[in-house]
Amino acid sequence: MRKVKFHISRLSLLVLLALSPLVNSCVDEEEFPDTAQGNFEALWKIIDEHYCFFDYKQHEYGLDWNAVYNKYKVRAREEADGYQLFEVLTDMLAELRDGHVNLYSSFDNGRYWSWHEDYPSNFSDTLQRKYLGTDYRIASGMYYRILDDNIGYMYYASFTNPIGDSGLNEIFKYFAFCNGLIIDVRDNGGGNLTNAEQLAARFCNEKTLVGYLQHKTGKGHNDFSEMEPQYIEPSSNLRWHKKVVILTNRSVFSAANDFVKYMKCFPNVKTVGDKTGGGGGLPFTNSLPNGWTVRFSACPSYDKDRRQVEFGIAPDYAVALKDEDFVKGDDTLIEFARKLLAE
Repeated sequence: MRKVKFHISRLSLLVLLALSPLVNSCVDEEEFPDTAQGNFEALWKIIDEHYCFFDYKQHEYGLDWNAVYNKYKVRAREEADGYQLFEVLTDMLAELRDGHVNLYSSFDNGRYWSWHEDYPSNFSDTLQRKYLGTDYRIASGMYYRILDDNIGYMYYASFTNPIGDSGLNEIFKYFAFCNGLIIDVRDNGGGNLTNAEQLAARFCNEKTLVGYLQHKTGKGHNDFSEMEPQYIEPSSNLRWHKKVVILTNRSVFSAANDFVKYMKCFPNVKTVGDKTGGGGGLPFTNSLPNGWTVRFSACPSYDKDRRQVEFGIAPDYAVALKDEDFVKGDDTLIEFARKLLAE
């Protein structure tokens, strides 16, 4: 038999400290046999004791984790092979409807992607190439150029791409005489929260409350710390003071979702597009007796009004990509943003 152990993912020091009760609890974790039933019991217990959205999701769509146990226990048969067991466990985790919940084996990554697969993409790289052209600039992981109506356009594909202060300074120097700025984060699946905070700080003029964070303090579904405020402070480098429009779609997730949460706190910023994909829980990982790794949401985050952002953030202006615009070579969202900035 193998003891269930926790593994620390790459989180900030704040999050590591917040999760210390979970890390320290591994010495008391129950041991499960490396069997189909043992791995099922271990996974259900890990989620039961450490997942952070049970009450919220029970309220939103009636999630009953005990009922989930009874539903999938009968499928975790001892004669099931590894592939069959992986399917059962992945299906069980999908009941959480959480893009931060994954099961990793040597042969597959279990995932829940319906948060964006069941919706229109509202993004076309074909159209984007038209707007960027071939002479766009690249710095700090961003593609950027000035459009012909003197509106700056910046596309950031992933918050895993590192941001440098010198690169950002060059970008904002380039955009200095623009009438407004479009930041396109469509299809940005997240990455490093530090990058999201660093970019948001370029639009911040004073210390600003942007949300709250909690962490688990025990194994009960409602064992949480008090809400801890999150702030963005102004960057000491070049900052942008004019109007900004953020373009979003359902594939904006995790750190990109947090970036949208931050930016909506600043007075000159509007969001255009679709509701973001969400991903409001900071992830943590754990291992099963057979060595498979499970990732799950461990720390819930909220917006500045203490509202959940796990299922996404609604835009200020709901705009979808229109077929007739696509035929003409126009991106409906970009064109709407240009008109909004011109007002």
